[in-house]
Amino acid sequence: MAGRLKGKVAVVTAAGAGIGRAIAEAFVAEGATVYATDLNRDALEGIAKAKKSKLDVLNDKAVAKFAEKVGTIDILVNAAGFVHHGSILECDDKAWDFSFDLNVKSMHRMTKAFLPGMLTAGKGSIVNIASGAGSVRGIPNRYVYGATKAAVIGLTKAIAADFIKKGVRANAICPGTIQSPSLDQRIADQAKASGQTLEAVRQAFIDRQPMGRLGKAEEIAMLAVYLGSDEASYTTGQIHLADGGFAL
Repeated sequence: MAGRLKGKVAVVTAAGAGIGRAIAEAFVAEGATVYATDLNRDALEGIAKAKKSKLDVLNDKAVAKFAEKVGTIDILVNAAGFVHHGSILECDDKAWDFSFDLNVKSMHRMTKAFLPGMLTAGKGSIVNIASGAGSVRGIPNRYVYGATKAAVIGLTKAIAADFIKKGVRANAICPGTIQSPSLDQRIADQAKASGQTLEAVRQAFIDRQPMGRLGKAEEIAMLAVYLGSDEASYTTGQIHLADGGFAL
């Protein structure tokens, strides 16, 4: 199929790399007008035909100003996030506050800014990137990350329930471990901290995937295309696992 998002306007956060970038590129390929945003504007280069903007999703005023400039949209993809490693014993107040601000409150900010336009139009799809870690499955050393992603699922379901009769849908995608620049950096950090080789740390990530491989950002992007499209018009308030069997 082609043109699945033709005529739709979409905003994607954290589109500079990884899942966010793959979603932005897939949306463009399917015919959407895409506003690709990232804290690092230069990282957005190469996303053909996308409208590129620097956006700090931690800044209320910046988000409100951006939403005012863009106007009414059909699809909002909240992909910005951060993975904190460690148990409760390694999570200080700074790590807790930052994780919740970026992983959860940024979605609150973006949704609150764009939802009124969707309600006026009587239609819209919100796609939030959650995780297989959190309320789906407890993962060692992902204490605050899991807490934030569980909150994302709760936030998504609440939005879906509140506006289910007003044409606005909200769904969460829960990826497994996805190959991305973020993962590469986390592997490097863990190898340095533990004294293990990069290969050993990477293999540990692979070994916990029942399929025996890491996921691809493009595999998550195609699920986002579905949820943003009219094909998913009867789907809202759900978690969608794309995890290679991680939650089995």
